[in-house]
Amino acid sequence: MIEVKINHAGYHTEQLYLSDIHFSILSGETVGLLGANGAGKSTTIKSIIGTMEAFDGEIHIKDEHQLAYIPEEPILYDHLTLWEHLRLAATSYDLPNNEWIPKAEKLLKLFLLNGKEHHFPIHFSKGMKQKTLIVLSFMVQADIYIIDEPFIGLDPIATKNLITLLEEEKQRGAAILMTTHVLDSAEKLCDNFVLLHEGKMLFQGTLNELQQRTNQPLNTSLLDCFYYLLEEELVNASRL
Repeated sequence: MIEVKINHAGYHTEQLYLSDIHFSILSGETVGLLGANGAGKSTTIKSIIGTMEAFDGEIHIKDEHQLAYIPEEPILYDHLTLWEHLRLAATSYDLPNNEWIPKAEKLLKLFLLNGKEHHFPIHFSKGMKQKTLIVLSFMVQADIYIIDEPFIGLDPIATKNLITLLEEEKQRGAAILMTTHVLDSAEKLCDNFVLLHEGKMLFQGTLNELQQRTNQPLNTSLLDCFYYLLEEELVNASRL
């Protein structure tokens, strides 16, 4: 569905942070992009969606499939109501009214935003803004979802509903790339993982393969495996 090949990338040519990041996401697959703060997750996402200034590589999206992006920090228009945001998204994706309106109404109710349609999201709480972006993205039912820290700011009910939506979209055949620090959720949701450290890719594969890579038992959690892998990397770096 999408192939990512980043030879080098950064915010300008004198500061190329990422190097040799190569992975792919298949239809119906969820990939967790993981790493500590500053590992390069957001830079990788910006490279994929084409907003990174300095980029050397190739992002191949099969058959020009539609892509939806949910950023960590909600970006909304100051002077558009929630419903006007929804209409704008529907127009951008050429969705007919009889298709997008029922989806939007269902999602607004699911995320407890019904009754807020004619309010300005700029005045919403961070959690409500995040829900607005989720409604906008899932309303269009894209082929590929790029989601940066989706659970930050969400209440438990919204988190549960988002997980359900992600599973439904995965079953529909969507490809999903998700960054999150909530590794318990990542372990349950993701089929494969890409682990970054200081702009480089430490590992790509399944949890079982990560357990083998770190010489851990099969019941070892993603969090523990991630910790062991980073610890090993730090030890190796100290020997150089």
